[in-house]
Amino acid sequence: MNHLPLIIKREYLTKVKNKSFIIMTILSPLIMIALIAVVAYLSQLNNNKERTIAILDDSGFVSSIFKDTENTKYEILQEVSLEDAKKQVEEKEQYGLLYVSKPDETKNVVGSVRFYSEDTPSLTIMAGLERKLEKRLTDLKLELDGVDTEKIKSSKTNITIDQESFTGEKTSKIDNVLKLAFGGIAGYLLFMFIIIYGNMIMRSVIEEKTSRIIEIIISSVKPVQLMLGKIIGTSLAGITQFAIWVILGGVAMTILSAIFGVSLTEMQTPQQEIVQQAMQSPEAQDQIKMAMTAFYNLPIANLIIAFLFFFIGGYLLYSSLYAAIGAAVDNETDTQQFMLPILMPLILAVYVGVFTVIEDPHGTVSTVFSFIPFTSPVVMLMRIPFGVPIWQQIVSLALLTGTFMFTVWFAAKIYRVGILMYGKKPSYKELFKWIKY
Repeated sequence: MNHLPLIIKREYLTKVKNKSFIIMTILSPLIMIALIAVVAYLSQLNNNKERTIAILDDSGFVSSIFKDTENTKYEILQEVSLEDAKKQVEEKEQYGLLYVSKPDETKNVVGSVRFYSEDTPSLTIMAGLERKLEKRLTDLKLELDGVDTEKIKSSKTNITIDQESFTGEKTSKIDNVLKLAFGGIAGYLLFMFIIIYGNMIMRSVIEEKTSRIIEIIISSVKPVQLMLGKIIGTSLAGITQFAIWVILGGVAMTILSAIFGVSLTEMQTPQQEIVQQAMQSPEAQDQIKMAMTAFYNLPIANLIIAFLFFFIGGYLLYSSLYAAIGAAVDNETDTQQFMLPILMPLILAVYVGVFTVIEDPHGTVSTVFSFIPFTSPVVMLMRIPFGVPIWQQIVSLALLTGTFMFTVWFAAKIYRVGILMYGKKPSYKELFKWIKY
C-alpha cells in the first residue's frame, strides 16, 4: 500500500487543477447566489407593490373588520351601487372590489360575497380575505343564535400532552420534529454527495481508460490501490469544492446584499406577515421555548460522531461500486444498465427512512434496514436522534465497514480486468466471470 498516498495526491491535484473544476467551483456558487438574489429582488419588488381593495358592504356586517396593512389598503365604499363601484375601481385601477350583498336573511351572508377584479387575484390575497370573513361571519351567526362569543373564546382549551419515558426523560412533539429534521438532512446530504461525486469517480476512471493512460499506471500499481486512491482523492477534491462553495456563497451573499440592498431576512411576503403575526402569540412563544429545550436535549456529540462515520462509510461503499462500473465500460452511455442496481438500495433507504422511521423509529422495519449496509448510512442516521443503543450503532458500523472492504475486493476484481477491456459493453454474466480471474 506504499503507492496509495501518491495516488491520492495525484488524483486530488489532477482534480483541483483541472480548468473545468476550477471554473465550476468558482462559478457555481456565484450563479446560484445571483439567481437567488434576482428572485429575491423581484419578489421584493412584487411584495412592495401597494394594493388597494375596495369594499362595498351592503349587508353592513363586515366592513369594520378590514384594517390597512403595509402593502394592502382597504377603501370602504358607501351609498354606491354595484355598477358604479365597479366603474370606480376600474377608473382608479385598484386591485379589486369585494362585494357583500344584502342577504334575504341575516344568517345567509355566506352565499352573498363576490370579488371583482380585472385579472385573476392572488391566492394569498383571497385566502386572507376569506379568513377575515369566516371569522367575522362565524361570530355573527353565533351572536344571532344568542351565543356569547366571548364565553366561547374564553372556554377554548389548548391541550399539549407532556411526553415522558419510564426513566423520567421528558420529550414533546417538537423533539420528534427536530430529530426527524436532522435525520432527513443527513440522509439527503449523503444521497446528494454519493450521486455527485460518485459520478465524478466513475467519469474519471472512464476518461483514463479511454485515453489508455491506465495501461501505463497499472503496470506499477495494484488495481485495488489505484481504485482506493481515486476514491479518496476525488472525495478530498469534493470536500475542497464544497468548502469553497460555502465560503464563496457567504461572501457573495454579503456583497450582493450590500450592493443591491436585497436582504432575504428582511423580505416581507404575505406568507411571512402571517407567520410573524402568529409568532407574536403567547402560544408561539411557548413553542419556541420548547423547541430550544428540544434542541439542547438532542445527543449532539453522538449525532456528530455517528454522522461522520456513517457518512464516510456509506460514501466509500457506493464510490467503490461507481469505480467498478467506470472500469467495466468505455463511455457513460453504457453505464445506465449498471446504475439502477446501485441506486435502488439508496432510494429504498430514503423511502424507508421517511415513511417508516417517522412513525416507528424502533420498529422491526426501521431496525432491520438500519443494519443492512447498503441502507444503514441513511436509516441509522435517521434513527439515532430518537435514541439508538450504542451497541446497535457499533454493530451497524462494523457491518458497513466489513461490507465496504468486501465491496472493494469485489470491485477491484472487476476493476483489474475491466480497465484493460475495450470496444465491448460487458453483460452481468461477463462481470461474474471477471471476478473468478
